[in-house]
Amino acid sequence: MILHIEISDNELRKRVRQQAISFGGNLKLKIYGRLNCNSGKRMKKENRIFFRSVKEAEQKGFRPCGHCMIIEYKKWKNGLI
Repeated sequence: MILHIEISDNELRKRVRQQAISFGGNLKLKIYGRLNCNSGKRMKKENRIFFRSVKEAEQKGFRPCGHCMIIEYKKWKNGLI
């Protein structure tokens, strides 16, 4: 788990290319999603957090995004995750 405010833009790009970061999330709302999600792109930098995997995000108590991860979100909503 990496806070956006604690990492430089160059280091962030490097980690994305290396696949050390695969998902982003909103720290206040406890939602995670894909890095290219329009909802995630609009959030404030101080609320943004990054994860290596879905498993890591879910272990930290985050739920899937209803926009970019609709299938996973529906499973979460129905209590299947």
